[in-house]
Formats: sequence, C-alpha cells, structure tokens
Amino acid sequence: MGRYTGPRCKLCRREGVKLFLKGDRCYSDKCAMNRRPFPPGQHGRFRRRLTGYAIRLREKQKLKRIYGLREEQFRRYVEEAQSVKGKTGTALLRILEERLDNVIYRAGFADSRAQARQLVSHGHFMVDGRVVNIPSYRVEPGEVIEVKPQSKDKLRELIKAAAEKRTPPSWLSRDLESLKIQVLSEPAEEDLDKSIDTNLIAEFYSR
Repeated sequence: MGRYTGPRCKLCRREGVKLFLKGDRCYSDKCAMNRRPFPPGQHGRFRRRLTGYAIRLREKQKLKRIYGLREEQFRRYVEEAQSVKGKTGTALLRILEERLDNVIYRAGFADSRAQARQLVSHGHFMVDGRVVNIPSYRVEPGEVIEVKPQSKDKLRELIKAAAEKRTPPSWLSRDLESLKIQVLSEPAEEDLDKSIDTNLIAEFYSR
C-alpha cells in the first residue's frame, strides 16, 4: 500500500487529536479538529466503545501518521527497536526522531514534516557536504545539515518564517544565518513525545 494522499485533516479527526500535519492551519480556527472534533464518516458523531485491539491499533496509527510513514516502514522501525537493549518504546521514538525529514522539521526549517520531506526529496539539503535526498536518512551526532548553496536564496524566507514558530530541541542547534543544523547528540528521553503510549504499540506488534 502506498503513502496516504487524501485529506490530512481527516487523519486528525480519526485519531481524535491534533497530529499537526498541516503546519499553520493546525494552529488556526480553520483546523478541522476545532470545527468538527469527531471522527469522519456517516457515524462519526456516535461514540463507540473500543476493544483492547482497537485501542492498540489507534495508538499505532497515531504515531505512524505523525511521522508520515507507510506500514512497512513503521513495522521495520518497530522490529529494529525491539532488537535494541532497553525500552522498546524509547528506542522506537528515538529512531523516528533521527530521520532527516523530522530533524529539519524539529529545527524549525519547515512548517510540517510533509513539507520537510518534500524539501529533502527535491535535493535542497546537504549532510556533511553531500546532497541527501532520502527523507528516511538517519542522522548521527556530529553531523551538520545545511541548505544547499543553490537553494539558500529560494528557501531563506520560508525557513525564517517557520523558525519563528519553533525552538529546536536540546539535541539540535541551528544557525539561521548560514542555514545550518548541527546534531549535538542522540535525542534525550525528555525530548521524546510523551503523548504516545509506546507500550500499546509494542503490545500490538507482539500479539
């Protein structure tokens, strides 16, 4: 199954929380979760009691949709996290945070992960001096991500506007003058998303 290309606001309504998939719109009165805070569809307004399986499925879908991943990709990340010593949930979130598209979003160089993914795919970013156009590229401590010289004039205003709305986490530093991001360390546990119950996701895949 390919990547989801339908209305992103429906995904937020389906999960019942804001997933912040559309940048500025998510913070405005136009946000679908503000106007119609119930699941999409004919029976969306009716409350249904969720089974244990459904609760775990919804938590998995929520995290998968936040990062814009296909099911096969997400499953591979879960399997990798399960092979790491320590908490599977912490390892999974750390793996997702280290994706190049997420790093660009977290540093405030894009309004959304979807926009960051597009910028990477179009070859606008370099890692340690070489162009990387793979959004799933995993960054490592010490690496420097920067806008390609030919793209700086084109992207400077976009990045400046996005950066005003987001402060980078402690494991990243950014230089808005030279349009560079430095990876200082691995994401610390306190920097990871606390709104996701990763235990439910681990249970979903271990059933």
